[in-house]
Amino acid sequence: MSRGSGLRLGEIVARLGGELLGDPAVEITQVAPLPRARRDEIGFVSRAAFRRQLAHTRAGAVIVPPELQAEAKTAAIVTRDPYAYFAKVSALLNPPESLVPGIHPDAVVEPGAVIAPGARIGALAWIGPGARIGDGTLIAEGCYIGENVNIGRDCRLYPRVTVYHDCVIGDRVVMHSGVVIGADGFGYAPEDGRWLKIPQIGRVMIGDDVDIGANTTIDRGALDDTVIEEGVKLDNQIQIGHNCRIGAHTGIAGCVGIAGSTVIGRHCMIGGAAVIGGHLEIADRVIISGATAVPSSVTKAGQYTSIYPLLPHREWLKMTVQLRNIERLAERVRHLEKQLAEQQRIKP
Repeated sequence: MSRGSGLRLGEIVARLGGELLGDPAVEITQVAPLPRARRDEIGFVSRAAFRRQLAHTRAGAVIVPPELQAEAKTAAIVTRDPYAYFAKVSALLNPPESLVPGIHPDAVVEPGAVIAPGARIGALAWIGPGARIGDGTLIAEGCYIGENVNIGRDCRLYPRVTVYHDCVIGDRVVMHSGVVIGADGFGYAPEDGRWLKIPQIGRVMIGDDVDIGANTTIDRGALDDTVIEEGVKLDNQIQIGHNCRIGAHTGIAGCVGIAGSTVIGRHCMIGGAAVIGGHLEIADRVIISGATAVPSSVTKAGQYTSIYPLLPHREWLKMTVQLRNIERLAERVRHLEKQLAEQQRIKP
């Protein structure tokens, strides 16, 4: 793990807030898990379940909630949300690499493209005619930026990202390797046993501060645009179909599949490998557990789960048989209830 010049605890608290207990001159060069943290590193505990780590850590400082501050054996920063504070400290100690502006001689910039002076275009990147690249944006090696694409300021497109024509990307967007933005949606009409392709003439619109993990794909709209609102965080290997809309600050874990024309609300959390059907609406602040299938709209906030718990295989088979016979069992219960009611009615 690389180590920078570091910050004193007093400087960290001055920038981020919180209550400092201990020596403000302690210098911190990196973040680390408490069990293996060193004297120049800082870790965190957010829940009482991990309080034992406080007694044994060698960290130079810890980030703790108020209820655990008395148990810290070293310098401590007290805050109501240690995990979020830890993320901010990590960002302070691990800033992104400085961007050296310029266009690599092996890049191709087509006539009509506009590259801001502060942007960097890597080797073998291709920038289409009419494309616009904002200041401070990195287009890394081997990227493809299609015709009339508009990419904002301070974005990071890592090697071999593909953005098809006419798509619009906001500011401070991060796309990791293998991301594909704006490929055709899965649009076909059946006729006489064959499929007729429906031209996909919409775009993909991505808001500010969106992160997109490796090999995630976002299809362009068939007629309207596919929209990813500001602050959305997408993990690796997610598929988002055409005409979808993902609400602001929603987080989606890896391997989720979202069929076309589905609208997902703001501040939702979707667990890994969930499957979401098409033409659905999911309300704001919905949590969907991993591996859950969502075949219908969700109209109220809350957590939703549709998976079996893990069981030994023989028990799983037994449960499956019981579930398949549940309607027959329900009918028998109704029959017994009817018989009991009749007996009680005629009882002298």
